[in-house]
Amino acid sequence: MSRTAFRVRLALLLGAAILMQACTTLGPDYREPDVDWLQAWQPDLYGQWDPDGQRPPPDAAFWWQSFNDPALNRLIDAAHAANPTLRVAGLRILEARARLGIAGSALYPQLQQLTGSASYVDTRSHGGGTPGAGDTSFGAYQAGFAFGWELDFWGRFRRGVESADAAFFASIANQQDAQVLLNAQVADLYFTFRTLELRIGIARENAAIQKRSYDITQKVFRSGEASELDLQQARTQYLATLATIPELQLALTRTRNAIGGLLGRPPGELPELAVPLERLPAAEVGRLQDTPARLLMRRPDVRAAAWQVAAQSAQIGVAEADYYPAISLLGSLTWSGNSLSRSADTTTLGIGPGLSWNLFDHGRIANNVRLQDVRLQQLIEQYQIVVLQAAREIDDAAVSVVKTAEQAHFLGESVKAARRSLHLANARYREGYADFQRVLDAQRAVFSQTEQELVNQGNQVAALIDLYRALGGGWVQTPVDALVPPRTREQMQQRSDWGDLLTAPLPAAVPMPVASESEVNDE
Repeated sequence: MSRTAFRVRLALLLGAAILMQACTTLGPDYREPDVDWLQAWQPDLYGQWDPDGQRPPPDAAFWWQSFNDPALNRLIDAAHAANPTLRVAGLRILEARARLGIAGSALYPQLQQLTGSASYVDTRSHGGGTPGAGDTSFGAYQAGFAFGWELDFWGRFRRGVESADAAFFASIANQQDAQVLLNAQVADLYFTFRTLELRIGIARENAAIQKRSYDITQKVFRSGEASELDLQQARTQYLATLATIPELQLALTRTRNAIGGLLGRPPGELPELAVPLERLPAAEVGRLQDTPARLLMRRPDVRAAAWQVAAQSAQIGVAEADYYPAISLLGSLTWSGNSLSRSADTTTLGIGPGLSWNLFDHGRIANNVRLQDVRLQQLIEQYQIVVLQAAREIDDAAVSVVKTAEQAHFLGESVKAARRSLHLANARYREGYADFQRVLDAQRAVFSQTEQELVNQGNQVAALIDLYRALGGGWVQTPVDALVPPRTREQMQQRSDWGDLLTAPLPAAVPMPVASESEVNDE
């Protein structure tokens, strides 16, 4: 065969291979899981927050800044810089990006292998005969290049890339969800810490009041003007109030350590908490800019669940491709020779198609397809669970915001009444119109109602934080160089050649996956 004819045939073969690459794609295209109740879902409580629409909407990405608390802002910034869970989520993005690169490499020739060998042979005869007659020594070598390309005739590799691509987007959404959870956890623990500080302050103030009453009854008892019963009752109440402080201090320490854990720090003092708050912030909600259903679908965990469905949907096509023959383009080029041969070195070129087909698999392929299909259905059901859970969290948080606000009004009035009652009880006791028990009852009421009012204020703030978390607020697009600290990136680069995977920009946005045009047209 002439070189020209060989080149023509080779070009035709490569052209046919390229055409076969785009021949067909097996398996179902992604179809968005149907949530039939979502569009009609509308919590009744949303209108109660801002009926006149006068309050400006908060920035959902930085909702904690609406509390105007510099210490909270510093804590969240520190958590974003050092939280171990958030770092793991960032590393999983890099892992998914590497997996996507592996999947994409299958679209190109899978085998491109260079081989070579060289040897020296020396043989010598032993025993009878003429010495040296059978002695032989020579050198030999062989070098070759092997080429193998399994053509993506059935879309196996394209489906693999589709699956890896969806998993990559899911990893980004999971990292964003980790941001949402982290911000909510830091803010919730921070205001729990501040609430405990204020509760300790209330306990100490009430203990000081009760100590004065105890001192008075002690003086009166010693003068013989009161019974020992008044003295012991005053002492009991004073000591009981003191006894609540160590328990609150224990909870305070545990809360501080929990905050430190989110910041990646060992147990100990946190400089950000050094300055106490005088009071908790007011919990107010700005008007919503979109319907609850749309806000729910923007939650990172909902988007991650949808991308996981898309990733698994493509795996069915990968499994179905095993039903059909694997068509490959194979080639080899070898050079060989030895020092004994008087002829020139040998060059061998071979190229042509190859086929392999598992005709009998005893149900392995069919069961693998079924396995991938049932995994898809599991993820569809899991998606439904995530959406239901998101709706429940939004509704629960909405109720909490409204009901804690209603409770705040009654508790505020009860505190006023309790303080007035204590003032009157003290006056009547001094004037001899009431016994000391009325004073003790009034003191207990002031302590109880004041603490309940403070706890409810903390619950109001917690409910608002939970609402922002339930709506999926509190995440931003993280640049690739911020996924892990610079020192970690340097260590990874020193261990392995990461190329541009640690520097190439991430997608600007991670939307919900969309159904293919063929699926949409079928409907």
